[in-house]
Amino acid sequence: MTLSKSKHLRQLLVVLDTTTTAAVYAVICAAALLLGRMDIDGWQTHMLLLPVLLVISPPLSGWAKPTLAGQSLFRIVFEQFRYSLVLFAFLAMVVFLFRMELISRAVLIAAMSINFVTMIFIRFFLRWWYFRARVETRENYTKVLVVGSGPRAGYYITRAMPNSEWGVEVIGCVDPDASRVGQVCEGTPVIGTLEDIERIVSAQVVDELVVALPRSRLNDIGTIADICAEQGIELKILADFYDMDATVQLDYQNRIPLLSFAPVLLDQNKLLVKRMMDIVLVTLALPLLVPVMAAVAIAVKVDSRGPVFFLQERVGLHKRRFRMIKFRSMYVDAEARMQEIEHLNEAQGPIFKITNDPRVTRVGRFIRKTSLDELPQLINVFVGQMSLVGPRAMSVRDVSLFDRGIQRKRFSVRPGIVCLREVSGRSALSFDRWLELDLQYIDTWTLGLDLQILLRVIPVVLRGSGAS
Repeated sequence: MTLSKSKHLRQLLVVLDTTTTAAVYAVICAAALLLGRMDIDGWQTHMLLLPVLLVISPPLSGWAKPTLAGQSLFRIVFEQFRYSLVLFAFLAMVVFLFRMELISRAVLIAAMSINFVTMIFIRFFLRWWYFRARVETRENYTKVLVVGSGPRAGYYITRAMPNSEWGVEVIGCVDPDASRVGQVCEGTPVIGTLEDIERIVSAQVVDELVVALPRSRLNDIGTIADICAEQGIELKILADFYDMDATVQLDYQNRIPLLSFAPVLLDQNKLLVKRMMDIVLVTLALPLLVPVMAAVAIAVKVDSRGPVFFLQERVGLHKRRFRMIKFRSMYVDAEARMQEIEHLNEAQGPIFKITNDPRVTRVGRFIRKTSLDELPQLINVFVGQMSLVGPRAMSVRDVSLFDRGIQRKRFSVRPGIVCLREVSGRSALSFDRWLELDLQYIDTWTLGLDLQILLRVIPVVLRGSGAS
């Protein structure tokens, strides 16, 4: 069955990725030893990372759901680069946490770089071989019969046909309406009705049935499933039953299959990688930022009376409250003076913002413009209350003024220090645009998007553009 083949191919690619990574790392370490770049003690220490590679490489490779079919060359390069980058970050974290002083950064970088190039070469070769084998042996194509000929069926066919060179062939459609027989759906002929399915799959080679019926005909799936079970044919059902902006996935509870419509991406493997990246980056950044944070703390203390840090209750993941840490940028009576100036609010929506806020100190204006006041939030990230990238954490006051239910969707992910707003105008944006960017981030989130935001925010902060 095609599902089994696809699963086995994916498992083989994961094993290949893991084996290649371990082999390249071992060869680089051996070469460094033979060339005198490390002594025997250093080599033995480097070999301690080999079991770590063998443990973390399979889930990292499987996270990308590797395949040979339907992937562009750019996608292959990007997936392998991301795999190598995250793998290096994990190894760096292990080296740092266990204080493995004999580990050479040059060896790690060389191993990951050569591994990246090697895996690209292997994946390109396998892609070429897979493509050639499919074209030369057309009988190995996956024959698909589409049940339905309406808009949902047309959508599936237009997405499936470009992948025909990778071994997918739509042989025809069947439709509940007999008057549709003889017509075409996106270039594919309608060859029968639902009553003809058993005859068609008995007379022709059919590997898969893809059900793309309207919701009003979903009761017919039971009969279709019985036919597929008798004939040993794989049955697939389009899951876009409702007009929802959601990720659809299959879930299990006590071995009961459930079709899950998640309003946000809930892939636990990817969320785990995001969390590990937060920990690694914060662990590496905090020691470097200690002198800067010490200087800011002294400036805040000298500039005005009050504590160095400002702790405020914010609303985080799943509406759980936590105390967010910032360098104090306002006078100590700022909260008490809020009611006096609230009528001067220049922002729309629940957020509060005025130009030249009289509650902000001299040092506060500078650290706000340069975002230095945000640095203590790295502690919130480290303990898991926040992420480096995500919608900004809002105060209890601002959340209480929400007037639209959809705005609460932003609490389905961890709040972040930086977000799309930071690279799209910062405080110059209206509240509606701010919210729109938050929802866009949630709906389109990938680790690649996080990396893009982190890289783009650096020049924005250095210029101080859009800050208030």
